[in-house]
Amino acid sequence: MHIFPTGAMCSLRGTLLRWLVPLFLLVGAGTSAFSYMSYARLVSAFMDEQMQQLGESIAAQETPVPAAPQSLERVHDSGSYVTQLYAADGALRASSLPQLGAALAGTAGLHDLQVAGKRWRVYASPPRPQDGARVQVLQSGDFRRQLAAGRAGAALAPVLILLPLALLVLWGVAGAVSREVQAIGRQAALQDEHTITELPLERVPHEIKPLVVSFNGLLTRLRDAFANQRRFIQDAAHELRTPITAVALQLENARCDMPPGACGQSLAQLEVGVLRAQRLVDQLLKLSRQEAAVPDALVAVDVHAQLHESINGLIALADQRRIDLGLVAAPDVPAALMLRCAAGDFRSVVDNLIENALRYTPEGGVVDVRLHGEHGRPVVEVVDTGPGIPADQMGRVFDRFFRVAGTGPRGSGLGLSIAQSAAQRCGLRIALHNRDDRSGLIARIEPALAAAS
Repeated sequence: MHIFPTGAMCSLRGTLLRWLVPLFLLVGAGTSAFSYMSYARLVSAFMDEQMQQLGESIAAQETPVPAAPQSLERVHDSGSYVTQLYAADGALRASSLPQLGAALAGTAGLHDLQVAGKRWRVYASPPRPQDGARVQVLQSGDFRRQLAAGRAGAALAPVLILLPLALLVLWGVAGAVSREVQAIGRQAALQDEHTITELPLERVPHEIKPLVVSFNGLLTRLRDAFANQRRFIQDAAHELRTPITAVALQLENARCDMPPGACGQSLAQLEVGVLRAQRLVDQLLKLSRQEAAVPDALVAVDVHAQLHESINGLIALADQRRIDLGLVAAPDVPAALMLRCAAGDFRSVVDNLIENALRYTPEGGVVDVRLHGEHGRPVVEVVDTGPGIPADQMGRVFDRFFRVAGTGPRGSGLGLSIAQSAAQRCGLRIALHNRDDRSGLIARIEPALAAAS
């Protein structure tokens, strides 16, 4: 059986109210019914004894006289007793309420009578020895019921007052518990692969503590798994670098002795494969260092200077592929356009995007790095004249090891993933879209907040 309902009421507050409000109402109704029955018995016993004493005291008088005349309203509202005096032949001699046409009870003692559609409690005394006269005392049954109901209502009043107070306290306590659980959730949401730590248990309720302890165990295993994964990538990349470098050297030596023809073509293809393996190992090392590194302190980075530095570092690759690589800054861009982030991360973003454009642009093409500002924030665009990216594959290009079909053996499938991770740590966003004027790709680096707005 599930105590939590589904839908909008699936909450601590909703569940507590759903179960406790009916319980409070049931307890209140039970208390009221019990109080009514208890007071009804108590009132009946007390009033019966008074009626009997009154009837016997009047019958014991030498000349019995009924009580003073009463009004019908006073009898029903205040519970005043009605006294009647009957002769030995059953004729009514005197009455404190003459308009009440109640007959004499056949036997002595306590009785319940119906008179004019109303219930009355009656005590009839035994006949007097000296003259056979009898005394009858009556009391309104409606008054007795009202008195018992009033006493029961007085007993129910504290429950009715307590109910809203209890619900208010319940609402506040449930809200406090909910806020504590939400605080635990916020602490869990702050975890990432670089800062996985156990959640504190100081202010965790005992009922939720086993769940948090289990979650901490999961976080520990997850942290160990990330550490083992990074260690494996680093070790594998380091171990692969030496034999691949040795193979590349041997291929370079063998090229001098290799006759032209089919063997030379096969050797060229082998060299391409070795170069790709070297690049993949370098990218794996870069990725593992990026994931294992503690985030650098945020500093003010000169965007213009960093773009110049990245272009200068990759100009050799551009010359090798006979690609025109240059920086195009908008006229309104200030000489020092600053961006606050980790300098190494921003350089990683720019380097990977420019290198990616150089590798996928055909020889003789153009790669422009454009710099302009929007709302005081720097925006960088890397524009190439390559083949672009098919629309159906645009959503997967940031996945690790994903390579666009038909691009050949040039890429490793890690460059854009590395750039995206570094951009996110800088508070930046990378947006890719194909050019409209010709074939090519535009990689846009912009602040994430500006993109979201």
